[in-house]
Amino acid sequence: MLGADWEVIAFKARLVAKGYTQRPGVDFEETYSPVAMAKSIQILLAIAACYDYEIWQMDVKMTFLNDFAEEEIYMNQSEGFTAVGKEQKVYRL
Repeated sequence: MLGADWEVIAFKARLVAKGYTQRPGVDFEETYSPVAMAKSIQILLAIAACYDYEIWQMDVKMTFLNDFAEEEIYMNQSEGFTAVGKEQKVYRL
């Protein structure tokens, strides 16, 4: 995160499971990620500018923390964060 003078005041990182490595018939189920088309965002911004509306944005961090999975999900340990002596272990999410 950067301060008013563009100096680094905090570092942030996220651990994300790589869903794109799923294989049909093996570990694949219907998933989607709703994303707005660029043209839709442009229209929204043009309308906001025309009517002098304020634009707000937010980062939703709790999306997957308050739900239960119907199946067990496992992921490999991330490079650089492997538990010493447990290199062959995986995480259960």
